[in-house]
Amino acid sequence: MGFRMGIVGLPNVGKSTLFNALTKTAAAQAANFPFCTIEPNVGEVAVPDPRLDRLAAIAGSRQIIPTRITFVDIAGLVKGASKGEGLGNQFLANIREVDAIAHVLRCFEDGDVTHVEGRVDPLSDAEVIETELMIADMESIERRLANIARKLKGGDKEAVAQERLLKQALAALEAGQPALSIAVSEDDRKAWSMLQLLTAKPVLYVCNVAESEAAAGNAWSDKVAHMARAQGAGHVVISARIEEEISQLDAEEQQMFLSEMGLDEAGLDRLIRAGYALLGLQTYFTVGPKEARAWTIGKGTLAPQAAGVIHGDFEKGFIRAETIAYDDYIAGKGEAGAREAGKLRVEGKTYEVRDGDVLHFLFNA
Repeated sequence: MGFRMGIVGLPNVGKSTLFNALTKTAAAQAANFPFCTIEPNVGEVAVPDPRLDRLAAIAGSRQIIPTRITFVDIAGLVKGASKGEGLGNQFLANIREVDAIAHVLRCFEDGDVTHVEGRVDPLSDAEVIETELMIADMESIERRLANIARKLKGGDKEAVAQERLLKQALAALEAGQPALSIAVSEDDRKAWSMLQLLTAKPVLYVCNVAESEAAAGNAWSDKVAHMARAQGAGHVVISARIEEEISQLDAEEQQMFLSEMGLDEAGLDRLIRAGYALLGLQTYFTVGPKEARAWTIGKGTLAPQAAGVIHGDFEKGFIRAETIAYDDYIAGKGEAGAREAGKLRVEGKTYEVRDGDVLHFLFNA
């Protein structure tokens, strides 16, 4: 289990260039005109995690299986998309299927690349897309309320709960706030997710800057960072051009190139880390001679549910989890050493799995 991140943005902000680089493909046509990406392109990349390599080396694992993130490059949006302008309807349908939105904002000047609005203003660009998503959500809510009217008259409990949530979301949207701003109770969480509201998706702003500004950003990216903090959103500074260049290099050449540019790591690493933080995700490991594998779960996940990520039967028949913290596994040079040092713990159904845990599940088939 990884997660799906939709890459969105106005035309010509570097969205498809970034997608191509991140997935190391040329599947998305990066061209200097609006709507060059006609169908959403989907690419999967391994989530970089040096811990997994160290665990595999100690255990002598024959195979290393990282967790993965899916990027979905969604057709460029324009003002009026909620009314079907450009590729609006298609955009809105595709965005419902992702876990989070990576909103690429143009934070660079380039006379050779036309901006669809004729100027560089990332805050205004962000507002255009947020407004279109909010309008689309309001129209969706009004249709849903009309559709459940008959059930409400019959006293249908599910419809009553749905109406309450829909009206709560509509009130927020009419006040200029996205659905994400609403505090949803644990009891309502499942019903809330079923509404599939576009503005309920967590947002990560990706500031696409010039190559020379990739390390420190610029005045535009600083403004985006301030906006993101005010919204409780994530943000990251990336040069799509640099990512495009390093995607063509081997690992050693990449490191040399990044050093020359004053960067410690590739933008992909920063983007994934920001995405994990935004969604409250973490990683645990299963390690053995056959394979070392990373698994993505939400923070606060209990051991049985973490086991269920591997297979549903693991969760249903969960007995206990043998647990070693990552640092203890490394210090003990493997499971045997950690066990001898008293660092292997036996945890039950109420244990909250921690980032970096090395787990072995025992269950009834």
